[in-house]
Amino acid sequence: DFYTYLSRAFPVNEYLPTCLCYSMFTKHLTPALIPLQELCKDPQFIVDGADRTDICQGALGDCWLLAAIASLTLHKETFARVVPLDQGFDHSYAGIFHFQFWQHNRWLDVVVDDRLPTVRNRLVLVHSASSNEFWSALLEKAYAKLNGSYESLKGGSTLEAMEDFTGGVGETYETKSAPADLFNILKKAHDRGSMMGCSIDITSSAESEAQTTTGLVKGHAYSITGIEEVKYRGGTVRLIRIRNPWGQVEWNGPWSDNAKEWGIIDSSEKKRILLNSMDDGEFWMEFEDFKANYDKVEICNLTPDALTDDTKHKWEVNVFEGNWIRGSTAGGCRNFIDTFWTNPQFKLTLKETDDHRDHCSVIIALMQKNRRALRKEGFDLETIGFAIYEAPDDVDHLGKDFFRYNGSKARSKTYINVREISERFNLPPGNYLLVPTTFQAHQEADFLIRVFSEKEAEAIEMGNKVDADLPDPPMPSLPKDETAEEKGLRRLFEKISGSDQAVSVVELQQVLNGVLSRRKEIKFDGVSLNTCHSIINLMDADNSGQLEFQEFKVFWEKMKKWIVLFLSFDTDRSGKMSTYELRLMCNEGKYSAKRQF
Repeated sequence: DFYTYLSRAFPVNEYLPTCLCYSMFTKHLTPALIPLQELCKDPQFIVDGADRTDICQGALGDCWLLAAIASLTLHKETFARVVPLDQGFDHSYAGIFHFQFWQHNRWLDVVVDDRLPTVRNRLVLVHSASSNEFWSALLEKAYAKLNGSYESLKGGSTLEAMEDFTGGVGETYETKSAPADLFNILKKAHDRGSMMGCSIDITSSAESEAQTTTGLVKGHAYSITGIEEVKYRGGTVRLIRIRNPWGQVEWNGPWSDNAKEWGIIDSSEKKRILLNSMDDGEFWMEFEDFKANYDKVEICNLTPDALTDDTKHKWEVNVFEGNWIRGSTAGGCRNFIDTFWTNPQFKLTLKETDDHRDHCSVIIALMQKNRRALRKEGFDLETIGFAIYEAPDDVDHLGKDFFRYNGSKARSKTYINVREISERFNLPPGNYLLVPTTFQAHQEADFLIRVFSEKEAEAIEMGNKVDADLPDPPMPSLPKDETAEEKGLRRLFEKISGSDQAVSVVELQQVLNGVLSRRKEIKFDGVSLNTCHSIINLMDADNSGQLEFQEFKVFWEKMKKWIVLFLSFDTDRSGKMSTYELRLMCNEGKYSAKRQF
């Protein structure tokens, strides 16, 4: 393992209330949290402006985060929001710094002190190439606090951090199956200020951070920092600039820092593009080599505008927060048809087509919340996805039969264990049902859904309507008009009620336990006094605290019908009712109320 923990070595303080990660190479040393003014004679928050060379990875495996930070430095306005520039080590310095991150549709301000993990007075986590510059190390500490600990930052997706820096919309492309105009997509993203990253897949854990013969590192996050086209030998060559957050280890193939190709192009072009050629972790490569060597590109767009379209739009957004709760709303994907319908459902109404088009552009982004912070409790990312159905009018929550007989209109390309999955759709106007799910049933998580549409769309969560239209209890029958069954019930009532001709809580408990214990198809452990109190409170129309015959009769009829429903919906014949069976039964009971009660 590449990591050991630091929590026992460092005292917990007000601004860092969680454990830290630390490299195994220093386990024999005594680590320390040292204030920056003791670590450096002239500490500076930022030296000569924030630059991507200010980010050099330390012992923590958070290259995905550092690749995102490197991209952040290319966008000055966005950087200034995440890293407020009105702070430093001047006369008003109070020993703290603050940073802002987007979390679940809101911006949070995170405050940290200036004590950073060191060994022999050297920073062991992220650091700048300038020994007295500390904004990147403090930003990493603030992001660790946001997510619970430094250790929680081990491993991740560059897109995740990019979204936390911008609140943007993520898109992912597989280079081997990407659109033919991928270069133009990346160039447009770069021109629009989108943040971009890339990585090489691994086939086993043994390949993680393994270096290839060409100087690239597998299972490692890189930032994309530039896109260019240059004249070369009478033609045009497409180039892409990549940065390794290690601050070293670069591509050594064509168009690398000292490659012969640079000697052939125009000197002014070379000076403009190459600038200072040194081993700083940043390098150029031809786009075809990029596609051949890298597997995935992640793009965080600051707006939902499509990178395949030159038109810019004003987007409307609807945001929902929800939960998958075991036994209630964690129904799993459509493979679990008996529980799929219990997932949260959202109705989306698209009324107007896009300008000059016959469809509505919609982006669905489903994000699971707080999973990185929950790692210390043994949780990790769930495998998530969603489906979109054409929704019938005037239905509050659709049941199992609808999903059994109706296919989806659109859906996420796959179920995958990432923080956010997003897809772009072109749908005709109409009513749609959005169903976000985990892949497996019974898996719990909180989620956030963002629905972007070019035209205003109505979106509501379904299943919130609670109502009942029950008829008044029937008028009592005269003794001479009672049926044989009613006469038998009256004899039972007279037997258990005694001289006062009213059933008390204790008497109700006795009769219910006697009757229900004889039902072998029902698992029964006895009715409690609290339950009987509740029954009498519900049925006691005259507030006497007891049930008179007519009240007892109404209750008895209700109980008989609910027993029939129970047996009908106990599909596994267990004698008990799962929450899913209970939900189906209550749903049926609601529609049966007018008929039966």
